[in-house]
Amino acid sequence: MSDRPAPPEDPAFDQRYFRKGLGLRQEARARVSAEWRSDWVSTFKEQGYTVCVGETTLRLAREFGFCYGVERSVDYAYETLKRFPDRRIVLTGEIIHNPRVNGRLRAMGIRFLGEEGLADASALGPGDVVILPAFGVATGPFEEIKRSGAVVVDTTCGSVLNVWKNVERYARDGLTSLVHGKVNHEETRATVSRVGLTPDAHYIVVLDLAEAQAVADWIRHGGDRAAFARRFAPPRTSAGFDPDRHLERIGVANQTTMLSSESLAIARLVGEALAERHGDASDRARFRSFDTICSATQDRQDALAELIREPLDLLLVIGGYNSSNTGHLAEMAVGRVPVYHIKGAECLCSAAEIRHKPVGGREEAPGRAWLPTRGPLRVGLTAGASTPDAVIGDVVDRLLELRGHAREEVAGRP
Repeated sequence: MSDRPAPPEDPAFDQRYFRKGLGLRQEARARVSAEWRSDWVSTFKEQGYTVCVGETTLRLAREFGFCYGVERSVDYAYETLKRFPDRRIVLTGEIIHNPRVNGRLRAMGIRFLGEEGLADASALGPGDVVILPAFGVATGPFEEIKRSGAVVVDTTCGSVLNVWKNVERYARDGLTSLVHGKVNHEETRATVSRVGLTPDAHYIVVLDLAEAQAVADWIRHGGDRAAFARRFAPPRTSAGFDPDRHLERIGVANQTTMLSSESLAIARLVGEALAERHGDASDRARFRSFDTICSATQDRQDALAELIREPLDLLLVIGGYNSSNTGHLAEMAVGRVPVYHIKGAECLCSAAEIRHKPVGGREEAPGRAWLPTRGPLRVGLTAGASTPDAVIGDVVDRLLELRGHAREEVAGRP
């Protein structure tokens, strides 16, 4: 497979398709760094990821924030603005799951599909420039964008492309792709669309171990077809999905931002069920699994696991509420330390109130009496892969303000 979302059918497409930048990376990188850097983050790194201000101790996880793929996507957006100053520039959706970054791109003039005047790709034309986000796009919308004649700047993350290669291989080899992911997430929608490139290939999406257990139970001894069809109705399964036929040979993959330990457990569960039903667990014609969690997601999860082994009074997990990898970081800390998933400093209303997304919740909710204003306090901090350093720095400023500290109290601060 090539590294494109779909191979171009004509040489003309190559002339308007950019996947390896637009020749302005250095200039764009300098601008992104200037806008999104934080003196606080520099201070944490210089002081061993621990900063003490009076009685407040702040511990930052050693891996946090922007990953390479996210950084690359944002750089490409800035490159596109510089390269095509007189054209309408359109994003197919959020470039990354961070409201502040997407808001900044809007302020710079980039339009978003689905907003006023741009209902869908049918509104695009040859004069437009379309940016594909880090998550990638499904094959159908991509083909429509390609037919529009617009210039295409593809920022799809390399880790996502790796998942696509695996599910395409499964499909060609006659295996059903079982994808651990969130069915409405852009990345998962794009991944399962790759299965459809092979005629009569199928997929099923499971959110968690409970759903994987339902699949494993069916593999072992079947069950109520109507109940299974209701639970795994499209788009959780491909059109025409038949569990009796399409759960006999399975290849496991995952959305790159899921919880790694759960993805591995799902693969084991499904593999064991197939072995119990059909015999040899090592039969690659029957079962395959590749851990496609991206390295940045894994690094952030590992760093947080190390951080929450230390004594902490509370943990702030910073990132967009629709960011899968950020949500899983918050999930990891449940039961270990009081944890608050926040978008940014604006969520720290006062020492008496915090706005956050509770783990397992769908909406932002208020938290009460979350921050002691006196006495020793140990606060852990981490951020999802779509969170820029500047947002982390703003959270630190606001937290110390609520604790009654002045910026000047920080030794070694620039």
